[in-house]
Amino acid sequence: MSSGKPVVLQVRDARKVFGQVEALRGASFELHEGEMLALLGPDGAGKTTLTRAISGRTRLDGGEIDLFGQPINGVPSAENVGVVPQDLALYPLLTARENLEVFGRINGVPLDDLKARVDWALEWTELTGQAFETVEGFSAGMKRRLNLACSVLHGPRVLLLDEPSVGIDPQGRERIFEMLGQLRSTGYTLLYTTRQIEEAEKRSDRIVIIDQGTIVAAGTFGELVEQTVGSQRLVTLKLERPPERPVDGFEQDGSGLILRALVRDVAVQLPVLLVRAQAAACRIENVEVRSPSLQSVCVHPDPEAASQRKTTGGNQTRHHYSGGQIPAHASPADSGGPRWYTEDGARHHHRGDPAGRHR
Repeated sequence: MSSGKPVVLQVRDARKVFGQVEALRGASFELHEGEMLALLGPDGAGKTTLTRAISGRTRLDGGEIDLFGQPINGVPSAENVGVVPQDLALYPLLTARENLEVFGRINGVPLDDLKARVDWALEWTELTGQAFETVEGFSAGMKRRLNLACSVLHGPRVLLLDEPSVGIDPQGRERIFEMLGQLRSTGYTLLYTTRQIEEAEKRSDRIVIIDQGTIVAAGTFGELVEQTVGSQRLVTLKLERPPERPVDGFEQDGSGLILRALVRDVAVQLPVLLVRAQAAACRIENVEVRSPSLQSVCVHPDPEAASQRKTTGGNQTRHHYSGGQIPAHASPADSGGPRWYTEDGARHHHRGDPAGRHR
């Protein structure tokens, strides 16, 4: 669904092959002015290759990328795009101030403005007290903040971030996204890649899910839920002992101690379900009502693909998820929708750009 805001970036049918590996297989999406867009996918899904193509670091084999209505031919101007790579692009033997000065000059900050911009960046990153310390002694979070500042010192209109919170603790991640929120409030348009499902759900305006080089879903959180799992709530009852007979409206797990049901109207349907459980002599320990989450979207199987497997005699592979991030061995092979974690635990090789990431 369109946000109504102007499109600043449009990717159409992006394709890229490295040797025998198709890193991008017809990826298409849009980025609108002023929004924060999460490009969500497992390791090797094509996220880094796609951001490198947008920034002009990787040449596509097919497809088109338009930035502010103009096709990208080569590297976009620094005033339009800033790039925050996943691999830290910092000089470890230089101080924080020296790093900012170097990248400021590389990205065209006028000399008359450079000192003021560097002073602002040091205050923004809370590194003023460490301005003259070499970066090699910084913590992971301090390096991430400085890495971000080096990429925005020149004031680009669009910022591309490749997993900006990777490798830092929860407090450090919170600080990074606080900084990104400040940028957005001043008019920046942000596109960031992540494999953290909860992060995408919580932080972004829209989410584009990519897997094996293909965009498999795009929209706001609400739109993605409605397109896949629907807006129903999951009701779970934990019992002290198994019911004496099946309880109408519930599915029962193997132990008999857990009953589950999907409801659309909690206020109307939940009391009815509880009455049925009590009529079956159930002693209820706990009641949980869970709203749909992005996790449920990511592990949601495609019914059409599942039907095709049954027709062709293929095996039904269940989907699993654990730990809040998409595992590296995710693959959608012969299953519908993105398979974030497969029952057999098979690992799939990294499909991303094999070249090193540089600013």
